Amino acid sequence: MTTRDFQNKSALRIFLSYFPPHKKLFILDMSCALLISLIDLAFPYISRWCMYELLPQSAYRTFFAVMAVVFAAFALRSLLSYVICYWGHTFGILVEADIRRDLFHHMQELSFRYFDQNRTGQLMSRLTADLFDITELAHHGPEDVFISAVTITGSLCVMFTIQWRLALVITLILPVFFLVIWRSRRSMGEASVRVKQKTAAINADIESGLSGIKTAKAFANEDTELRKFDVSNDSFKVSKRQFHKAMGRFNATMEFFLCILPAAVIAVGGGLIMGGKMNTIDLITFSLYITTFVTPVRKLSNFAELFANGTAGLHRFVELMRTEPSLRDAPDAKILARVRGQIDVEHVSFAYQDDLAVLHDVDLHIRPGETLAVVGPSGGGKSTLCQLIPRFYDVSSGCIRIDGTDVRDVTQESLRQNVGVVQQDVFLFADSVLENIRYGKPGAAEAEVEQAARLAEIYDDIASLPDGFDTYVGERGTLLSGGQKQRISIARIFLKDPPVLILDEATSALDSVTEAKIQHTFEKLARGRTTVIIAHRLSTVRNADRIAVIEDGRIAEIGSHGELMEKNGAYAQLVRTQELRDTHSAE
Repeated sequence: MTTRDFQNKSALRIFLSYFPPHKKLFILDMSCALLISLIDLAFPYISRWCMYELLPQSAYRTFFAVMAVVFAAFALRSLLSYVICYWGHTFGILVEADIRRDLFHHMQELSFRYFDQNRTGQLMSRLTADLFDITELAHHGPEDVFISAVTITGSLCVMFTIQWRLALVITLILPVFFLVIWRSRRSMGEASVRVKQKTAAINADIESGLSGIKTAKAFANEDTELRKFDVSNDSFKVSKRQFHKAMGRFNATMEFFLCILPAAVIAVGGGLIMGGKMNTIDLITFSLYITTFVTPVRKLSNFAELFANGTAGLHRFVELMRTEPSLRDAPDAKILARVRGQIDVEHVSFAYQDDLAVLHDVDLHIRPGETLAVVGPSGGGKSTLCQLIPRFYDVSSGCIRIDGTDVRDVTQESLRQNVGVVQQDVFLFADSVLENIRYGKPGAAEAEVEQAARLAEIYDDIASLPDGFDTYVGERGTLLSGGQKQRISIARIFLKDPPVLILDEATSALDSVTEAKIQHTFEKLARGRTTVIIAHRLSTVRNADRIAVIEDGRIAEIGSHGELMEKNGAYAQLVRTQELRDTHSAE
């Protein structure tokens, strides 16, 4: 389903749409549930028949034969219960997996802006805890309602044929019971939503705390982190307590009515026996039927809790699936192919928020194969400009063209296949070195990966690792040095081989010796490509074809290193300031 489909359909229709692909398991589950209900309904009636017919007539052989059939039926019932438990839960798991697949796929379509505004831990909660409750609803919901409906309806029908007056009393009690239960369900549903929100928040705090645990230790701020965690943990406890308070009221009400039912049967039945309108055998049969549908009534009551949790998770799932990606391919978007590398930034303005502009009327033209360095003070808009080229964000006004084509008129996939980005904060997956390099070209042969490693001058380092290319790099590459991580990211780009390359302050976090080594690799990587370099250290961009200085979201000046030094403007001042700082640092 598309985002528009999720917006136009009710949550229930969306939920049920995940059933048809696994309808065989669903039918098996419901068939077993029906057979269990029929066995439960048959036992009191068979018992009544035995007491009326077989025992008074001393037909003991027939009686024990019937009891043997009853035992066999209950053995079959146990087998059916196993099928429901195993295959029913399998059905629920398959539904959950399909929902999680769609949710993760939808998250992949959401833009950078969405992830700027939402915490990772909260999104993980939606992919895990919320979907577990949906699984339980998918499996137990239809099954419990079906078993309960068949058993209760069947029991009442049989009881009306035995003694309609007593059956009528039970029939009048049940609607009151279900009405109270349904009203209790609403408060449980609201409390369940609050619990899920707090669970998502505490997951986000845990994710943040674990990700920053080394920083916390470095500053000896473990107590600070514990206090922050305690605040969110206490908030979670309060919401959970409110949920259990609602559940306590619900369970107390349920237990009251379940105790009232057999008491009402004995009281009214006793009165009927005294009036000669009923006998003891029929009263025993009624008691057996009451026992028979107490379990379904409990199932329906528990279903209220299941329904509260499941629908809370379902509504959070649907809410996210209805979120429109802020960036979409145009309906007639073309595939960007045979890229030469001409980049035209035409009067571009951009703001992350409507009232906070970052770029103002930027006009810039980069020739195919040219290396352009973008420098300037922090916060001037350098990185923002480079994030607009691969269309991580859309411009507020103006346009960006590659080879004369507006980036909004081509598919995002083809655009990003032709633009390689090496960032300052290198992200490596918790996998092997081989798979991290291969990420640049999924499915690449090992020989291609090794060649990319050689070009990035990281091959020897990899060969010296304990397991070579199969070495596990750790969470975010923590088992490697900063220089090794950066060169693996460069190898990834060599493997991708894009015609346009963006280096976003890719060496600013490295020491001078490592930076000098990697700088040579970058020069090799940039050959024959249109390259945009965002640089903090100006010494690394002297050889660029041109240098653009961005200040306060505008291009202050542009030219070669020599031209800008002669001009003695903003760039020359930046160079002198940095040289002076380096001199002081050396002293």
